Amino acid sequence: MPAEIFGPDYAFLNKNELLSFDEIERLARLFVSLGVSKLRLTGGEPLLRKGLSGLITRLHQIPGIDDVALTTNGVLLSRFAPDLKAAGLQRITVSLDALDEDCFQKMNGGRTQAVKVLEGIQAAQDVGFQVKVNAVIEKGVNESQILPLAKYARKNNLILRFIEFMDVGNHNRWEMAKVFPSKEIVSLLDQAFGIEPIDPNYRGEVARRYRYKDGSTEFGIIASVTAPFCADCSRTRLSADGQLYTCLFGNIGWDLRGLMREGIGDQELIERLSRIWARRTDRYSEERSTYLTEHKYLHKVEMSYIGG
Repeated sequence: MPAEIFGPDYAFLNKNELLSFDEIERLARLFVSLGVSKLRLTGGEPLLRKGLSGLITRLHQIPGIDDVALTTNGVLLSRFAPDLKAAGLQRITVSLDALDEDCFQKMNGGRTQAVKVLEGIQAAQDVGFQVKVNAVIEKGVNESQILPLAKYARKNNLILRFIEFMDVGNHNRWEMAKVFPSKEIVSLLDQAFGIEPIDPNYRGEVARRYRYKDGSTEFGIIASVTAPFCADCSRTRLSADGQLYTCLFGNIGWDLRGLMREGIGDQELIERLSRIWARRTDRYSEERSTYLTEHKYLHKVEMSYIGG
């Protein structure tokens, strides 16, 4: 969680406020009936949820689900990687913004060490996972880590994705001057290694894909700020307490937990979900300059609440 909002007085949710695994599975099955085939468990830190492997098994067994993935900070991955593999998890993405320990500490508030994340990545690879690594690049903070991260990923057969620093939530002190543009990342990597673009795996893939000309591996660029992709976005997000958000930068959620606990039936819930999706107008990344001009303050949901 961001250091700016996490502290000794932070009020965590009571257990009964969280969606139960039964409720999560029920919603997943309803989403599948509407065309969803991929699920991602994220956070916060999903490995803190007790019994997570059991939930993964349940989700993996839903007819129509082709892919169950996990995004983690990697700190607990050494402990849980074998269980996650046995449960049917198919892919893991690990957040790692720096290899240099001082830079890493600055990026994450000093609550863990880069070596623990690296150990987690290795543990995941050891049990057979193809691991992706996400690195958020903030100008003036960790752009010096772009080439070291690329070398590390190339050496260890990891798919690295560089992410532009985004104005998610309300506490990360974002400003445009702190964005290290994706085109500069691409230029650095091309000069260092030689790269070429490759086609996306599917429409709506958030990362622009590139490969190294020497054939070592590939990497991706997520340029939500300088090259937004709202028109092709097909993701929706469900918070741990059952709020549905149709945009990473959303400020309004729909209370699915309340509907379920009031006894709403599956068919009515499906109709509600269909209407929410059909009426969405989210285009924050494309309209960012307008928002920033017209709104002195726009409250947005925190990424630590709904995941990336």
